Amino acid sequence: MIIDGRAVAARIRAELFTRTALFFEKTGRKPAIAVVLIGSDPASEIYVRNKLKGCDETGIRSVDVRLPETVSAKEAASALRELASRDDIDGILLQLPIPARLDARLLLREIPAEKDVDGFSTQNLGALARGEEGFVACTPLGVMELLKRYNIPTRGKHAVVVGRSNIVGKPMSLLLLNADATVTVCHSRTADLKEECLRADILVTAVGKAGLITADMVKEGATVIDVGMNRGKDGKLCGDVDFENVQKKAAFITPVPGGVGPMTVAMLLSNVCTAAEKRLK
Repeated sequence: MIIDGRAVAARIRAELFTRTALFFEKTGRKPAIAVVLIGSDPASEIYVRNKLKGCDETGIRSVDVRLPETVSAKEAASALRELASRDDIDGILLQLPIPARLDARLLLREIPAEKDVDGFSTQNLGALARGEEGFVACTPLGVMELLKRYNIPTRGKHAVVVGRSNIVGKPMSLLLLNADATVTVCHSRTADLKEECLRADILVTAVGKAGLITADMVKEGATVIDVGMNRGKDGKLCGDVDFENVQKKAAFITPVPGGVGPMTVAMLLSNVCTAAEKRLK
């Protein structure tokens, strides 16, 4: 079965519209997010535009903050602190990547954990590692939501995560571990990637290398979640998985595009609503 991320994301957005309406009824204002973009990276411009559009569709107020490419670290930190102090802002997102001369880790520290709707703060990552409540990075959170809505069990299953980034791989492995899966994390130094992948009941790949996962690396009846985003030789978007051949063996598989991608923005919007509701309480 092909997992339809677009359809699930659409259902989540409909649910969020109800949540934002209830919040407005109680408070007289909409849940709000500030999206901060430094510079004018074309890909980041597209991502920000999609996030702002999602806000409009779900009743979330968005504050579009643009800082010039030449902004100093001090000025950028000051802008984030000002947003953090505002009572009418529930969530703050710093669009990554930022110019190389700036330290993303230092700037992310200016976002309070309770407004860190991207789930990148040290406090939120630590809470995830301890199995405690906090905000979780949106892409792995979206993967868990897909597994849940397609009734794919994790308890007692062997999950293999290919990739160990702070944005996807590490939080993904922790979420699966917290959901009672036995988890293996693979990376560029893994001795035999094929052997590890063949053990997976749930295989999640987030590397960014087209064609990395082939049919002979996938166990019959496995669930395959492709988080990779690449351009194939034909110029079309594709994931890390050889979709055409792997889908013949997998019980469930996500396509690229249309799989995990739409879930990332949906879970960001969900985190904004949650942040607003928590602050209201």
